[in-house]
Amino acid sequence: MSGEPTARRGWLADVRPLRHADFRRLWIGQGVSFIGLQLTGVALALQVFEVTRSSLWVGLLGLASLVPLLVFGLYGGAVADAVDRRRLLLTGSLVSWGATLGLLLNTVTGLDNPVLMLVLAAVQATGFAFTSPTRGAIIPRLLPVELVPAANTLNFLVSSLGAAVGPLIGGVVLAGAGFEGAYAIDAVLFAVGLYAAVRLPPIPPAEGVGRPGLRSVIEGLRYLGGHPVVLMSFVVDICAMAFALPKALFPEVVAERFGGSPLAYGWLSAAIPIGSVIMGLFSGWIGRVSRQGLALTFVICLWGLVVAWAGAVSQLWLMVLLLAVGGAADLVSSVWRQTILQTHAPDEMRGRMQGVFIVVVAGGPRLGDLRAGAVATAAGVTASWVGGGLLCAAAVLAAGFAVPAFRRYRSEAAHPAR
Repeated sequence: MSGEPTARRGWLADVRPLRHADFRRLWIGQGVSFIGLQLTGVALALQVFEVTRSSLWVGLLGLASLVPLLVFGLYGGAVADAVDRRRLLLTGSLVSWGATLGLLLNTVTGLDNPVLMLVLAAVQATGFAFTSPTRGAIIPRLLPVELVPAANTLNFLVSSLGAAVGPLIGGVVLAGAGFEGAYAIDAVLFAVGLYAAVRLPPIPPAEGVGRPGLRSVIEGLRYLGGHPVVLMSFVVDICAMAFALPKALFPEVVAERFGGSPLAYGWLSAAIPIGSVIMGLFSGWIGRVSRQGLALTFVICLWGLVVAWAGAVSQLWLMVLLLAVGGAADLVSSVWRQTILQTHAPDEMRGRMQGVFIVVVAGGPRLGDLRAGAVATAAGVTASWVGGGLLCAAAVLAAGFAVPAFRRYRSEAAHPAR
């Protein structure tokens, strides 16, 4: 079709969703605040390791975040279906902001209490458990359905950009201003995301949605159980994050191989999102892939294999390069999985499906942190890193080919080039 926009037919990112002011503000706010969130993430992991000298304690940060994500993630999605989503986004954001201020206070007062750090990580995850499914459920209300895949790509792109820039800035900030500097910058940048939420229009629930509670959560899980394609999109992501994510191992690897350099730690932490950013800039083709079930299987298998390779090398530049390739694969899989949820689920179910999505997407890495730290303590950091990547590739192939509906799935949102 000759009138089809060039962005749609080309390889570059489709930026049409940014023409919508509400989405544009939300997108900018998410990107800026995510830089601060990443500053806090790298600072907290490194601070816990310096205080305890244990990768297991770093892994426990993942467990501390996983518990509230599991408890409140599904409930947060149910609430997002039953209340004004703008108001819920603001409330959850304030909870997360308070946790960042608590980490700053813990540091500047000299407490450096690792137990308190775990508690504050759990509080921050609680806020995230409400805001993230709410933000995902808002997008289809702000944009026409044909722009949802492009909007998801832009969201993952800006999040990846923040995840890349944040650790790199973090390495410099930690070397110059310490942990308190990182937490203070996060607290300031978070205000941009709050402003974007304030400017959103009211987004009331769909008619006929009941009060949030256990029954509504069960309804969401029942819906998920009856749709194997959606269910498998969660399963393969759990395999990717629980088995292959090596972030909890970065402090120990930096200490053993790179002399404890904060800059090396920053580069390792930024490597995966750097790859996601590069892929996001050339993502025009992602929405045109129709065989997304089969494609998801292979792209997550690629993620596992390159992560395993990265764990076996000792050169920083090669490790960063391989992790960046993994990050590119991760962005592609994230867009496809999010689009499957947003285009399949009806509006009255989107919050709950986004709640499950956040439990998996945010909870999977925490479970992966715990696995990585525990295995590293028992068998060594290299065995934990390389073995996890190989196990991911094997598990994803087995799971992907075990469900024919997932293997044969074709996306209704795909628009092949003509």
